Amino acid sequence: MTTASNGEHQLSLSTRAARNLATTTKSVPMMQGITPRYLLRLLPWVEVKGGTYRVNRRLAHTVGDGVVEFVNTGADIAVIPAELGELPQLAGVSDEALLADAAGRFEQREYAPGEVIVEPGGPVDRVVLLAHGKVEKVGRGEYGADIVLDVLADGRYFGDAALLPAPGTWEHAYRAVTPTTVLVLPNEQIGELLGRYPELREHIASVADAPAPATNAKGEAEIALASGHEGEVALAGTFADYDPSPREYQLSVAQTLLRVHTRVTDLYSHPMDQLEQQLRLTAEALREKQEDELVNNRDFGLLNNADLKQRIQSRSGPPTPEAMDDLLSRRRGTKFYLAHPRTIAAFGRECTRQGVYPGVVERFGRRVTAWRGVPIFPCDKIRVTDRGTSSVLAMRIGEDDQGVIGLHRTGIPDEIQPSMSARFTGIDERAVSSYLVSAYFSAAVLVPDALGVLENVEVSR
Repeated sequence: MTTASNGEHQLSLSTRAARNLATTTKSVPMMQGITPRYLLRLLPWVEVKGGTYRVNRRLAHTVGDGVVEFVNTGADIAVIPAELGELPQLAGVSDEALLADAAGRFEQREYAPGEVIVEPGGPVDRVVLLAHGKVEKVGRGEYGADIVLDVLADGRYFGDAALLPAPGTWEHAYRAVTPTTVLVLPNEQIGELLGRYPELREHIASVADAPAPATNAKGEAEIALASGHEGEVALAGTFADYDPSPREYQLSVAQTLLRVHTRVTDLYSHPMDQLEQQLRLTAEALREKQEDELVNNRDFGLLNNADLKQRIQSRSGPPTPEAMDDLLSRRRGTKFYLAHPRTIAAFGRECTRQGVYPGVVERFGRRVTAWRGVPIFPCDKIRVTDRGTSSVLAMRIGEDDQGVIGLHRTGIPDEIQPSMSARFTGIDERAVSSYLVSAYFSAAVLVPDALGVLENVEVSR
């Protein structure tokens, strides 16, 4: 007979001792980093048998409207060669090789809000094309204070006088208002270009305007049609021109090497299979990484692949109902918004402040905040910057609707989930077995207006 701690004799077996003979009821290993991953659930996934998906589009750009247009492949931006004709000094240049050479000489540069791009007084030594963002043209007022003379936005340019024999000096300063991306043609490249193409010097002296081609409202080459005619009228011939260099998306891969000691799998796999649980947790981590890449990857991530014309700024800073309307109005058939949870909370505060009540819809068995009937799904992969700003994505999805699609490849060897494999790679001299776990994926934006971004919204106000 044992004695209890309070001096009394113990009359029965203690629960502490009884546990030595009992099998505890236990959970599978938990993981705090698992999120709802709505983006992976919402995207329609297209099978890519050859590992590459090509997006063929109609050729779309407008020459003669005074605005320079660009193409972006992920975060890398390039000017369309023919669009250099918007610069007065290059208007009318028809040599495609010359324009392509000139376009390839521009350098991409980034400026933070408030950063000065050009200081006044120095020689005009570069051509600056504003690819994305807002720039103030700053002059000196009557009493010596700085005054904003103009605000330049996407597609505008300055410093084109650098192409002239006597370019002069900068009369005004140019300062970034928002995060700004510019393409710069420095003086050294200008000298090399004029030296390589002597005919360009002659052309700059006598610029001739080139007639703008007929286009539709989206900037695509117009298809000539005839309607309402009588008799045997000769119909106009036409064709739909294609982009000569279509974008190709290669399947990306997220991989890790899972190591498990054979002693663990041999002796400690009851009642739960140790290898199965290790693979499950590894797969969850890879899916989290997959969603992060689909949002932030510089090559195919949605934040970087949004067309420059589909990126807008909030009017007052926070994600207001007006800003969400601006984003919604830029495309047909928007299926959902995607935003950081803090951004959704900030939007709710703005709605409360204005006395507006957002709707609620049910998706995946949960009630989700909606605006104009379009659900707003949380996604913590859309980061909040140190300045307390974030972004909101809005998209149309599916191949049939020319929207955003996910890309994957199923049926791969040793597949444990769609487009994810776990391949045994051997046992080392320490009796540790290794498994290569790989997930293959990418995303494609089929037409530019399928995806839009509301940038630099304040979530901390």
